[in-house]
Amino acid sequence: MFIRLLAFLFLVAISVNDVFAQDLRSFKIFQFPPDRIPVIDGKVNDWSIVGDEYSIGMDNLFDDRIDSNRHLHNNPNNLDVKVKVAWVKGMNRLYFLYEAYDDYWDFSLTDLHNDIFEVVVDGDQSGGPFISPFHPNKSLNPMDAYFSFHGVHAQNYHIFTPAVGKEWALVWGSQPWIKDLPYANAAYDFNFKPGESGKLTLEFWITPFDYAGSEGPARAVETILTENKNIGLSWAIIDYDDVNKRDGLNNGFWNLSKERTMYGDANYLLPFRLMPLEPKYLKSIDAQWSFLVTDMNRRMVVFTDRSIGEITSWNWDFGDGTTSSEQHPVHSYSKPGQYIVTLWIEGPTGKSRMSKVWDVSLK
Repeated sequence: MFIRLLAFLFLVAISVNDVFAQDLRSFKIFQFPPDRIPVIDGKVNDWSIVGDEYSIGMDNLFDDRIDSNRHLHNNPNNLDVKVKVAWVKGMNRLYFLYEAYDDYWDFSLTDLHNDIFEVVVDGDQSGGPFISPFHPNKSLNPMDAYFSFHGVHAQNYHIFTPAVGKEWALVWGSQPWIKDLPYANAAYDFNFKPGESGKLTLEFWITPFDYAGSEGPARAVETILTENKNIGLSWAIIDYDDVNKRDGLNNGFWNLSKERTMYGDANYLLPFRLMPLEPKYLKSIDAQWSFLVTDMNRRMVVFTDRSIGEITSWNWDFGDGTTSSEQHPVHSYSKPGQYIVTLWIEGPTGKSRMSKVWDVSLK
């Protein structure tokens, strides 16, 4: 009986430890208004509207060196980093602002020995391993695994900070095209030489992919970014402090995820929520709508109200002499043509109108 009790208490202790080991943190991705999309120039001015609640600093990172106890406090006199992430509704892009002070910037060599900001993204949170060494089929030829699996459903960017005489990032996978326009862009601002101290600003955007194969963009599937959706995201900061050390041991490996292997296993990424536009950037009332032709033979169209604000009345003019006061009407046109459709809305804060000229075209 006593042995059974000890076994039970042991299992309970394991369960409790597992609970405490779980990383329950989540973060927010700021939504830029469409008229405030940041220019990729390495400057911070465009990000002044992004509040401090979106800033992720060193206090959120774990020191994940091999010889570390993983809970060392960062010394801002050695390395101090903060990151903000943003998006724009209707664009499948993740914008990043990376601001860092380092007492020794290491970037003189041509290889991976370079201070690095390593970003991993899993746009649809499909999870699981995504690099060839973690492929579940261990009998698979390593290069076959690389070209068919590595970076396909989640992507890893080794971003050089700064990149001098080399491309701005290494995409760790068989799809290097995702780091080039029209899928990514980056710019730096700094004024220091290798081995010196100073502050660096890196501004960039990337496109997350649900599928990005080695065959190129023809079959690629971008992640569709929508409000309130979570994506999987994490990063690490690799800080070299001696250009002559070539043994692979870094001065610092600071990781946002508690699990070092997040670099190749999307299960260990953290949820980042694509936030709605903040209220101060919204109109109090704004008429917006979309449509879908559900039956071209019968010229049947479904109209969907997407207006913003408190609304008490809707009035549609379908452009063929007929109207509707429904919020989401379905209308069948009697003859082919190109129609001007207008929606008027009204509420306690005022009125608004939106017309679309000849968008609704039927044959």
